[in-house]
Amino acid sequence: MKNIVITFLSLAIISPVVSSFNIPLFDYKWKPDEDLDTMQMIRKEGYQAEAHVVVTEDGYLLKMHRIPGGSESPAIFLQHGVLGSSADWVILGKGKALAYLLADQGYDVWLGNFRGNTYSRAHVSLSTDDPKYWNFSFHESGIYDLPAMIGYIVKLRENFLRAYIGFSMGTTCFYVMASERPQIARLVQSAYSLAPVVYMKHVQSPLRHLAPFATNYKVIFYLLGEGEFLPQNFIVKRLAKYLCYVNFWEERICANSLFLIVGFDKAQFNYTLMPVILSHTPAGTSSKTLVHYAQEIESGYFRKYDYGERKNLEVYNSTLPPKYDLSKIKVPITLFCGDNDWLSSTADVTRLSDELPYKPTMYKVPFENFNHIDFLWAKDAPTLVYKKLLEMLKDHSYYLSNG
Repeated sequence: MKNIVITFLSLAIISPVVSSFNIPLFDYKWKPDEDLDTMQMIRKEGYQAEAHVVVTEDGYLLKMHRIPGGSESPAIFLQHGVLGSSADWVILGKGKALAYLLADQGYDVWLGNFRGNTYSRAHVSLSTDDPKYWNFSFHESGIYDLPAMIGYIVKLRENFLRAYIGFSMGTTCFYVMASERPQIARLVQSAYSLAPVVYMKHVQSPLRHLAPFATNYKVIFYLLGEGEFLPQNFIVKRLAKYLCYVNFWEERICANSLFLIVGFDKAQFNYTLMPVILSHTPAGTSSKTLVHYAQEIESGYFRKYDYGERKNLEVYNSTLPPKYDLSKIKVPITLFCGDNDWLSSTADVTRLSDELPYKPTMYKVPFENFNHIDFLWAKDAPTLVYKKLLEMLKDHSYYLSNG
């Protein structure tokens, strides 16, 4: 209901403004390519594509997309961030997007989808209309979703994963999994964290203003809604895409709204990608996931969901939620960070590096305005980030075969 109200309020506010520019609101001629799903985008670029469905231990059905390699190709797993999907890894297009670059190098490429997003909206017994379906945060995605997807690939391939590459929440959940279920992490030979989000004390994004309400559930759920958060919505998606085709609105609404959250970097943002991005993002998650992140910002710790003192005693036998034990992580890790990332600050990434038991490699992108979403969609992401990552993968592969 809340999403419907927001949608019509948006229409009511924006329609008169658009009319003042003499622009008919829904006369844009949509291009079919903008509405392709992940499988269709991959096939359009000339690659084979597969879909695989796995069931988690707690009953969620997750869809993975795959660009298959040969029978001897090392498997690489890519995991999106919060409100993202497998589409994030292919939006840049052939010759630029990381999924295609990996496929071109001969890897067997797997693209995960967390519970609750566009491609993973099913459960063995719960409907998405049931509030119980949305009772999860990044904790459950770490202890259930990643083990289900990684375990499936390893069993199918009868071999370890050559690498796990996560972005944003895809890194958060990896560190949850590696701390809570280290036996699963041992199935991964190396991990690459793009814009890792573990410690969040130095977040500069306006999202930090939610943090003081992180344990005031009446207020926080009033602000975010209780249950599903920002699913794909036809009217909002069309409206946003329409406005982003008008130059004035393209810069003022679409780009700046993103920059306000992740950091400003106009030089690297490709405005022509905006309609495709908005066809896939936001892809939906639970409000509880956003609340958990707000708690991380407020506390400065990397720990489990805070239910409040009384329920924490029931759930954890402690008034405070337990911290995730990073000392259990044994996987070789590389951390990628940007100086202008408002969600994954260099200071917080350095703290993560210092607390891991085995000193990770840390790579700072050599572009001072590089922000959070630049790791996915920057014009120069292939040269600033992916080239280095591919070199590291090649070096690691050589080490594994000769070490």
